[in-house]
Amino acid sequence: MLGVVTVSSPTQSISWNFHPRICFPDRIPPNKIHTFPVLSTFPARLSLQKHTSPRTHFSPKAAASSVGSAEYTEEPSTKVKFQTSLSLPGCSSALSLLGTGYREKVFAIIGVKVYAAGLYVNQAILSKLDAGKGRSATEIQEDSHLFDSIFQAPLEKSLDIVLVRDVDGKTFWDALDDAVSPRIKSPTPVDKSALSTFRSIFQGRPLKKGTSIFLTWLDPTKMLVSVSADGMPSGVDATIESTNVTWALYDVFFGGDPVSPSLKASVANGLATVLK
Repeated sequence: MLGVVTVSSPTQSISWNFHPRICFPDRIPPNKIHTFPVLSTFPARLSLQKHTSPRTHFSPKAAASSVGSAEYTEEPSTKVKFQTSLSLPGCSSALSLLGTGYREKVFAIIGVKVYAAGLYVNQAILSKLDAGKGRSATEIQEDSHLFDSIFQAPLEKSLDIVLVRDVDGKTFWDALDDAVSPRIKSPTPVDKSALSTFRSIFQGRPLKKGTSIFLTWLDPTKMLVSVSADGMPSGVDATIESTNVTWALYDVFFGGDPVSPSLKASVANGLATVLK
């Protein structure tokens, strides 16, 4: 994401322009965390409770350096914990964590982390990625067609964006819009309506640290947006029906110039692990 970050002190709230999210349950006791390879297996299904532990996040070395239990993975840079399996509103089955990462903005030569993010997919998507079998994480990361195949698959995938700092809703939307709009060269009335619907979710809405924003693609033409201040979402805040808008959002994170290189690298590493 491109934009400006304003910091009054390392512990204060900041304003920034970026691209989004996360789901943030309670904290996992240190003695319950064990090292495990992310996505070495896909949990069959996880039935979520109202109060559960937070989730994980990934850096470029995520698969190798993350720590977690059988149900959670922790991103070492932000300490955000992601559940390895989620059941989300509107999805036909549980989704499995494929990789995590974080978004960092540089201000006065100081890197400021603004959110962590994890990509979840319907496990059936993996059967459509034969082109990735036997390839290294580096090869997969550079294969735009493979990432396009994930988007084009008519199966659910969801990006969980977890804020690690307070931000007001307008600032969040402006940063997101700055990343999405340039990717839509000639917006149609449908695109403009979808962006207006998307914008309305965040106007006048304070987003506190730990807020989770779920972008859930049901298929290439439809995306659900859910915002939760304290864990898993109970419903859907908006439905976005515009192929141009849904693709632009996906491209922000998994295109040729991703706003979170650590997230895309982690997903590529996860794919290399499960597609051996």
